[in-house]
Amino acid sequence: MQRYLRIGLVVMTCLVVGYLSGMATQESIKTWYPTLVKPFFNPPNWVFAPVWTLLYIFMGIAGGLVWNQQNEHPEAVKKGFLFFVIQLGLNALWSYLFFVLCNPFLALIEVVLLWLMIFETYTQFKKIHVWAARLLVPYLAWVGFATLLNAAIWWLNR
Repeated sequence: MQRYLRIGLVVMTCLVVGYLSGMATQESIKTWYPTLVKPFFNPPNWVFAPVWTLLYIFMGIAGGLVWNQQNEHPEAVKKGFLFFVIQLGLNALWSYLFFVLCNPFLALIEVVLLWLMIFETYTQFKKIHVWAARLLVPYLAWVGFATLLNAAIWWLNR
């Protein structure tokens, strides 16, 4: 039971971070964001919430799977979780930089750091639990796409 509790706790933490990030974006989604020139590959707004919800769930399961390995790999889990927490914080920070500060350039610099931190989390998780690492692959892909989208929005609106 404790195994599932850990996974559930990390999933809920990730979902709360996602929810708070989403709440921070609400005003700009209605006012500032519609005024931006967007690239042809910009998805419709309704796509973001379900994609991010699924990614936060995968992220949480991955974190929980790694946490469950703490007795077998205590130092590796501690290191992996440090990267996990940092990337989760950077994830939330991006929403603030892009939507609250309305600063696509600063958000672009930050999202590159976020992608690198997710990759490092993936690398650390792979040493501990291969499925935990695999659960981060869609997140890496989406943030890679988000980086391209962020760059295009910055370029088109500079």
